[in-house]
Amino acid sequence: MGFPGTWMTQSGSLIYRVVPKCACSTIGQIMFFSDHGRFFAGDIHDAEEGLHKWALPGSQGPIEEAVRARRGVAFTAVRNPYARILSCFLDKIAGIQRNGRRYRGNLVPMLVQRYGVEVGRPEDGWQFDQIRSFRRFLLFARDTIRFRKPMDPDIHWSAMSGHISTFIVNGGRYDVIFPTERFDEGMGGVLGRAQTPHPVDLGAIPRFNESEGHGPPRAHPVSAYFDDLSRHLMWEIYRRDFQLFGYDFDDPDRREPRRAIDLEEVHAKLAD
Repeated sequence: MGFPGTWMTQSGSLIYRVVPKCACSTIGQIMFFSDHGRFFAGDIHDAEEGLHKWALPGSQGPIEEAVRARRGVAFTAVRNPYARILSCFLDKIAGIQRNGRRYRGNLVPMLVQRYGVEVGRPEDGWQFDQIRSFRRFLLFARDTIRFRKPMDPDIHWSAMSGHISTFIVNGGRYDVIFPTERFDEGMGGVLGRAQTPHPVDLGAIPRFNESEGHGPPRAHPVSAYFDDLSRHLMWEIYRRDFQLFGYDFDDPDRREPRRAIDLEEVHAKLAD
């Protein structure tokens, strides 16, 4: 199976397992800058040169060799599951994508018809009931993850532990896993362990939020979106994420994790 979702600098200094909706655009641009002393002109997800990606056939050999030889700093980042799934809804479901269309073509019309989701339009200022529609989307996300119906789960709302486990199961080992809520501290720790061709000043790095402005802004506190049923669904589909990465299931408004991530625990529990 190899190492799907893995990016690596051409110098081999940094090896990153991408987790969608967890600052991956900013991390990718930092990696690109650390090799070339400049940012990629465009969305880093579109880059086909200057950065090794497992999806590019010519990159698979170098990535696999580096991972198995434990060269470079292997890392990933996680995010509060409540904030992550809510961001996914506002961006991918309610928002308009970079190509000017809805995400995945007929996905949103299907959600409107089968789950009663509303998404609003930029022309009317995104006037729709975000709370009601999000809760219906969450039911759909649970159906895709638990039952793989009416479609397979999308990478943007699949559990973080699922993404992170593929790297471990196929023979990789993480040196660092950090929460995006402590981005400068976490990414600074990664860069501090790496020897990069160009130094990176994190304080001067912009945040490359490629989804910003594509959808409606969040209209309520995070906790307002999660009633008892919604929280039950969150535990059903993201229990491992809460447990492994230390986030507070009981308080959706508490962004930061309650404890540090135990790398040994993550590797032990995601190795199966």
